[in-house]
Amino acid sequence: MPGWSCLVTGAGGFLGQRVVHLLVQEKDLEEVRVLDKVFRPETKEEFFNLQTKTKVTVLEGDILDAQYLRRACQGMSVVIHTAAIIDVMGDIPRETIMDVNLKGTQKLLEACVQASVPAFIYTSSVEVAGPSSYKEIVMNGNEEEQRENTSSHPYPYSKKMAEKAVLAANGRTLRDGGTLHTCSLRPMYIYGEGSHFLSNIIINALKNNAILSYTGKYSTANPVYVSNGAWAHVLAARGLRDPKKSPNIQGQFYYISDDTPHQSYDDLNYNLSKKWGLRPNSSWIPPLPLLYWLGFLLEVVSFLLRPIYNYRPPFTRHLLTVSNTVFTFSYKKAQRDLGYEPLVSWEEAREKTSEWIGSLVEQHKGTLNTKTQ
Repeated sequence: MPGWSCLVTGAGGFLGQRVVHLLVQEKDLEEVRVLDKVFRPETKEEFFNLQTKTKVTVLEGDILDAQYLRRACQGMSVVIHTAAIIDVMGDIPRETIMDVNLKGTQKLLEACVQASVPAFIYTSSVEVAGPSSYKEIVMNGNEEEQRENTSSHPYPYSKKMAEKAVLAANGRTLRDGGTLHTCSLRPMYIYGEGSHFLSNIIINALKNNAILSYTGKYSTANPVYVSNGAWAHVLAARGLRDPKKSPNIQGQFYYISDDTPHQSYDDLNYNLSKKWGLRPNSSWIPPLPLLYWLGFLLEVVSFLLRPIYNYRPPFTRHLLTVSNTVFTFSYKKAQRDLGYEPLVSWEEAREKTSEWIGSLVEQHKGTLNTKTQ
């Protein structure tokens, strides 16, 4: 295939960085543009050090700036759109989430049409499918089931509407007369070294005598390791550019999981951190229906106090639903259409993540010891 170029939005994020690292190893990739609102200095340096045969161009700009997006898309063959606000606690205003996740995606699609970019890959979320209720049970679900989250929570709702916009844009005529081809990837919960969620869990455990807090005791999930999630994006970029594979991928969505064993989120956190002496919480926990109604009461309290005090509940009904449901999906369709096979085994993913957790334990040991003395 001839030389090509790619724009990655959200490139400073946990997944975006991995996508860029894998892209620069692609044959014939002449330029990768990495876009985010702000990059941390160490991330900029990391991208600078990636300069190989592939030119890496760092762009700092707003996903809501239509003119900036059009300039960023100019001359690109593929756009991989990972930029999003992820919010499970309801801390961020609904309008902000809808602006970035939905309007930002719509503006980027329009920029692709105006700049004649023929391929668009969207990083969606398993939350587009659900769970809509803590009672919902899905084991090895697939794309043909056409599941749709009925929750009005801004994060899954914004991702669902953005994905609809992306898939509806498939087949649009580009400014140069070409055709836009789109697809969407729905990764499971993504874990691995550098995860903010995991980092917070570990640091909170270290403050609590190495006891891990409950996050999802009642769940069964099939999380995906970050490099495997990123690899699926690279394969989608290859697939949409391949005249033989592309017709099967256009306008489709794919669940992206790997061979990480099905387990609860609590077991995952323990399996990744036990090497460093972290241990699960053995105290009693109320049944899920009781926790759910307690979450509802906490939300009511938060709402009533809002005019005078910003009370943040320790958990919400949405968080309980997302983190305590039996909700797993197969990657067979991605295997069939994209040629997706996990790059990294569970054993290797666990080892790499565990070593990173070890560095966190070491880093925070001194500060935490001084605080407790």
